[in-house]
Amino acid sequence: MLAHKFSFVSHCSTFLLILLMISVGSSFAQTSDSLSTNSISASELIKQALANNTELVAIRLEIERTRARLKQAGLRPNPFIDFEQSLTNSSNERSSSIGFSLAIELAGKRQRRIDLAQLEIAITEANVADRERRSANEIRSLYAEALSAQRELETMQRLNNLDVKTAQIVEVKIKEGESAPLELNLLKVEVERLKSRRNLAEGKYQAAILRLKSVVGIPLEQPLQLQEELLTPVMTQSNYSLVEVMALALQTRPDLKAARLFEQAAQAGLQLAKAQVIPDLVVSTKYSRERSSFNDTPVGIIKDKDNVFTFGVSINLPLFNRNQGNQADTSISITQAQKRREFLEQLIKAEVSAAYARYQSTQLAVSGFEQGVIAQSTNNLRIFREVYNLGELRITDLITEQRRLVDSEREYTELLAERYRVLSDLNTAIGITSLGGTSK
Repeated sequence: MLAHKFSFVSHCSTFLLILLMISVGSSFAQTSDSLSTNSISASELIKQALANNTELVAIRLEIERTRARLKQAGLRPNPFIDFEQSLTNSSNERSSSIGFSLAIELAGKRQRRIDLAQLEIAITEANVADRERRSANEIRSLYAEALSAQRELETMQRLNNLDVKTAQIVEVKIKEGESAPLELNLLKVEVERLKSRRNLAEGKYQAAILRLKSVVGIPLEQPLQLQEELLTPVMTQSNYSLVEVMALALQTRPDLKAARLFEQAAQAGLQLAKAQVIPDLVVSTKYSRERSSFNDTPVGIIKDKDNVFTFGVSINLPLFNRNQGNQADTSISITQAQKRREFLEQLIKAEVSAAYARYQSTQLAVSGFEQGVIAQSTNNLRIFREVYNLGELRITDLITEQRRLVDSEREYTELLAERYRVLSDLNTAIGITSLGGTSK
């Protein structure tokens, strides 16, 4: 009779556990569906940040300033108009003149100013692109942090739901005399512990979402749901070798592009300094009218009027100031720009190598942990629950095994988040701003 009773209780417990797993699975499926609705990916957040972030908008205005300087660099010198009126102590004599002069720039100064201003625009655009690249990495890092907290929150909720259902099974066992009340108390302690962990994960998730909204420029009161998952990140690394990734980074990194343009700008500045040694040619012309009258003459009053046209050319003689200081300054700036560019190239190679190595090792760690730890721990907990329902284990054994799974899940979440961050760092090291595109 006792054997039949025990079998009936065990079957009831197993049946309740099966219903529990089905209900939890369906509830999580509904949660996933609701999260996918009106959710947003990291790439879309990056696009919003690049378009709406007030700091980036202010930085982009620097491009307009350099374009204004380009317009100024292309302007020609203004002409001069002179007017003179001569007065003497004699009322019989007076003269007036009007002159016009124009400076003609020699040695291609105007074109060299334009070339230098155009390079400054390209440098500013590259600096803006580099700022966007770093902003994209910051957003992806915050996105990974939010995804990590969200996954931990879901894990705690799932285990908490299982413990609540298990507590119902334990209550049935207690009523049937198969379990001691202490087991229910121990399980309730575990339920409360998981609730505390869940509240902590909820706080981390909300904090990450708020930081993400702040960086992107989304109003804090506007809801934000994440579209991606740590298990299946949108960012995927193609099967490029380290040499190919290195070559791509040296080609697309905007900060390196800015360094190369700065080197060209320094050379253009030297050419402008040399051109400024050649003096400008000033062409001038003047028209004068002189009037005079003589009263005390044998023939009466004699009036005289002269119209005079004069032409002239003036040129500055560069005897002392040959722009020596500016030429020396720009020559040093060329060497300085070369050294900075060479240092940046080495730094980029180191960044790409480190990110590539981290990605390879992290990918191996995630694969090994997923197959060797998570899958096995999940299966172990399932077996422990079944054996406990059959009355062959104590509740403390089940709780201990569940805690092992909780610790493993937390480590697994950290590994997944690290893989997401490493992928972001690798994309940033290569020069990719958003998913599917490189920095301009």
